[in-house]
Amino acid sequence: MVEMPALLNAEADKHWARFEERAAELLPRLSADRCRQLKALFACSDFAADSLCQQPELALTLEQEADLNCSDRAGRYRPTLVDQLAGVSDEPGMMRILRRFRRRELLLIAWREMLLGAEVEESFVHISALADALIMEAYHWLYRRQCAELGTPTDAEGKAVPMLILGMGKLGGFELNFSSDIDLIFTFPHNGVTQGGRRELANQQFFIRLGQKLVNALNQTTIDGQVYRVDMRLRPFGESGPLAVSFAAMEDYYQHHGRTWERYAMVKARILNDEGEYSSELKAMLRPFVFRRYIDFGVIDSLRQMKAMIAAEVRRKGLKDNIKLGAGGIREVEFIAQVFQLIRGGREPALQVRHLPDALAATYESGALTAEIAARLHQSYRFLRRVENFLQGFADQQTQTLPQDELNRTRLSWLMGFGCWDDFYQALNDAMARVHEQFTGLIGDTTEAEEEGVAQIWIDIWQTEWEQDELGKLLQEQGLDADKAGRLATAILALKEECARRPVGPQGRQALEKLVPVLLDKVSQSAKPGILFERLRQLLSRIITRSAYLQLLVENSGALTQLVRLCEASSLVAEQLARYPILLDELLVPQLLYNPMPLEAYKDELRQFLLRVPEEDMEQQMEALRQFKQIQLLRIAAADIAGALPLMKVSDHLTWLAEAIVEEVVNQAWAQLTARHGVPECLADSTSKGFGVLGYGKLGGIELAYSSDLDMVFVHDSAIKGQTNGAKPLDSRQFYLRLAQRIIHLFGTRTASGILYEVDMRLRPSGNSGLMVSPLDAYHSYLQQQAWTWEHQALVRSRMIMGDAELFDSFGDIRRQVLSLPRDRAPLADEVIKMREKMRSHLIKAGPGEFHLKQSVGGLVDIEFLTQYLVLAYSHQYPALTRWSDNIRILETAVEVELLEEDEAGRLKTAYCAIRDRGHRLSLSDLPGRVPDTELTREREWVTESWNKWLITKR
Repeated sequence: MVEMPALLNAEADKHWARFEERAAELLPRLSADRCRQLKALFACSDFAADSLCQQPELALTLEQEADLNCSDRAGRYRPTLVDQLAGVSDEPGMMRILRRFRRRELLLIAWREMLLGAEVEESFVHISALADALIMEAYHWLYRRQCAELGTPTDAEGKAVPMLILGMGKLGGFELNFSSDIDLIFTFPHNGVTQGGRRELANQQFFIRLGQKLVNALNQTTIDGQVYRVDMRLRPFGESGPLAVSFAAMEDYYQHHGRTWERYAMVKARILNDEGEYSSELKAMLRPFVFRRYIDFGVIDSLRQMKAMIAAEVRRKGLKDNIKLGAGGIREVEFIAQVFQLIRGGREPALQVRHLPDALAATYESGALTAEIAARLHQSYRFLRRVENFLQGFADQQTQTLPQDELNRTRLSWLMGFGCWDDFYQALNDAMARVHEQFTGLIGDTTEAEEEGVAQIWIDIWQTEWEQDELGKLLQEQGLDADKAGRLATAILALKEECARRPVGPQGRQALEKLVPVLLDKVSQSAKPGILFERLRQLLSRIITRSAYLQLLVENSGALTQLVRLCEASSLVAEQLARYPILLDELLVPQLLYNPMPLEAYKDELRQFLLRVPEEDMEQQMEALRQFKQIQLLRIAAADIAGALPLMKVSDHLTWLAEAIVEEVVNQAWAQLTARHGVPECLADSTSKGFGVLGYGKLGGIELAYSSDLDMVFVHDSAIKGQTNGAKPLDSRQFYLRLAQRIIHLFGTRTASGILYEVDMRLRPSGNSGLMVSPLDAYHSYLQQQAWTWEHQALVRSRMIMGDAELFDSFGDIRRQVLSLPRDRAPLADEVIKMREKMRSHLIKAGPGEFHLKQSVGGLVDIEFLTQYLVLAYSHQYPALTRWSDNIRILETAVEVELLEEDEAGRLKTAYCAIRDRGHRLSLSDLPGRVPDTELTREREWVTESWNKWLITKR
């Protein structure tokens, strides 16, 4: 190793002075050689210095031969922990031992790898074995304690049932890095009940409670630090799923709901505790899901898409010099190995391995990689993982980004054996380039960069300085009329001026020189070139200093084509792209862009999207939710523009997307609140929340538009009383109030990607003066005794969109009962007409000769009020009218019960769809919902005829 630089010696002296203060009594007992070793370690690692200042005795108790010179210590971890925990009777004591044991052993691992020549493989083994020991001994300690308190979980034959713990990711592959978080899944063999406790408890509830305690024991930060950040989001159904599931439930999930990305995750899954036949049963159950019996070439396309997603994530987060996610990073080596494992693993059992070096060796043995390429990949992987360990060993922080400060750059280059940063950086880039070359050859690019042949005139127009008039004339010579040429000239000169005054770097200018002429060529073929280029200019002005996005458009002609197409079709989409340039990544894969996911997939897709974000990072979680929404809105709008989705399906997609986000926001708010206050005591042994969200208006009627807000009402189970069971208990009603406030905060906080949704709570009982969240019985009582007619009208378009099954049933009963109340039709009709006229006078914005699609006579709101009147007036006679909350199915039900003639219902449905579709097209162009009074005359007559018939003639 080269001589230690002066900067590191100075850092060592600084930490040594602090250590001398903390360890004054120990210093005389330390040998000169041990002091020299400690100073060198302090120079390399703030974590080591902090650990020894916190536990100075470690400087003396770490033995030279048994510890520092021993390369095989993993076997003693669990026996040592067992001895240390044997006499511990309380959880704080257990947690203290875990944390101090971790600190000691990680200190030793860092010491050996940084200064004593330990290979990175030794660190893999010991860091992973340490995690296994800490997790499993904490589990055993907690399992015994909980069995003593609650009884032992048993199967049908009365035999004790264990919980099996699956280690995922690097933990599963036995290649954990220095400061990894850990991904776990909890499962158990059989449902049943506990025996020996004061009362029976279902096995699942026992293991959920045990899992919660185990996560807390590892994850909680105390005065002694933290054992591991624990991530449980890879479990079936993610955060919305129970913390522990039975084998049967897990098998059912992976058979019917398992996604491709979950196969990748399961490649490295490892059962941490050997439970004999139970472990074998679980392995056999999971194997067919992960490794298909047929050769699965679809994996390549899936990994290609995942690669594009990773590249998008790097751009989205502005990551630079990231040795994990960047081109040629650790993730690409993992993908190369996984391609062959997932394609051929079902046929070739030798590929069914978890440890990545073993997987590379197996791919070579199978003939999929040459010996030279496999060796080169392994060498690069070892280099990158060694860099990763050192980066994380500096401060026990999970990072894969190269340092920007001189101290840590000096540390890293010296530890890697280089005399200076530039030499190290060159070697790192060479290693990553070798990986990326193999990755690109195997996986390929998402889209191929195409050479764009563009006429010289467009290059000249962009590169030459012009006056407005002469540029306009030149554009007319290219076939544009005077008006179009003038508009386009104005937009071009505005972009030129923008580029001149903004700090565009050399890379950005080169990209613009290639990009703008191609854009001008495409724009000139548009029916409205000036308007289109102005829309594109708004976007370019947002990304003009971000060369990564400019380069994306230069290198991906397919993405550029999609951009022009979407911006030409919709100013709404153009504005979204300009406001949130991260959406440009979605243009790379047209088959995804124009094919929104199945309706039922939004919740699972959102769960997968959020797995990329640390669970504890609330700001990143909020930003990711907004990014997910914007991405899905773009895909829905693209499919809408392309004609792949009819209007009703567009609303379905927008509504299901909103519901997925509502559920996730509630889950996040619940997790944040319960971490501080616990759950209501009566829910301690339950997975339910006792909380429900009612959707009203367009959300309830499954008719959301692109810019709709969410009309919601919050309710909770009336039976929930008492206090929460956390460290800072709250009265249950106060708890649900705080939950509602937290939900609204998560929706309304403005991040870089804006707010999530505007939330309107005015339809709750007593409106703005009412409770933010109502007990369900109080909500029922209000509807029966105090609600106005218009509130019963609103109830027609309501439905529960999130809540426990019992709440769904209870709300359904309440809604049916209230809507079916007998009503005198004449006064009801008067109330409906009065409210309609009041609304029209306040909201209509149509001028002379204009028809307001929603508020004018014969418009959308007339149809909505008519269907609401039919439900309120006739549900007592025809209960089936209460079944649906959307207008179309209410009209169809009215035909089924013979209230409406089929012809009349058909005319109303046709009018409703025609008016909605016209408004929808206007909204895509960001235009107001008004048309000339000469449009839609037939449909408006139909609506007015039915309105007069039911609310005036037949009342």
